[in-house]
Amino acid sequence: MNELQIIQSKIYEIRGQKVMLDRDLAELYGVETRVLNQAVKRNFERFPEDFMFQMTDVEVSIWKSQIVMSNSIKMGMRRNPFVFTELGVAMLSSVLNSTTAIQINMGIMRAFVAIRQMIADNSPMNRLSALEKNFNELKQDLEEIFADYNDINEDTRAQIEAINTTLAELQAKPKNTSLRPVGFIRPKE
Repeated sequence: MNELQIIQSKIYEIRGQKVMLDRDLAELYGVETRVLNQAVKRNFERFPEDFMFQMTDVEVSIWKSQIVMSNSIKMGMRRNPFVFTELGVAMLSSVLNSTTAIQINMGIMRAFVAIRQMIADNSPMNRLSALEKNFNELKQDLEEIFADYNDINEDTRAQIEAINTTLAELQAKPKNTSLRPVGFIRPKE
């Protein structure tokens, strides 16, 4: 797995937002979780609710079931983890001002962008647009088929009309008996 895939595997959806856990970020930045959280607490005004929030007990249990952890007690956690949205991760680079933090932060931002792009490519609007395009193509094909069908019917009707007219003319001609009979006449013996 490359770096981008590793980072993407650590992005979860909680409260309808793509987030990363404090422990995963600390691991990526090469610091202890408590050091990361301590830096955040010192700069708490930089991390409003849309940047960072703490998971509830219910969210933690759902998260644990999603990642299928074997240790169901606390997985070494003393408290519920903090999670950081994309904005919060960007803010972390200013709090953890190291070369490693900046490099890792760029990778994380790329991962968030890649996930957002995957979601956008698979959005219901894109699928609806594709369905609408297919529907319009099918509608156009059907209109052409019906137009061809009507053209054939017009041609057929014209031919039937010509046949009927010819038959009517033949029936209307008086029978002329003065005409020589058609066929072979045998000489009289």
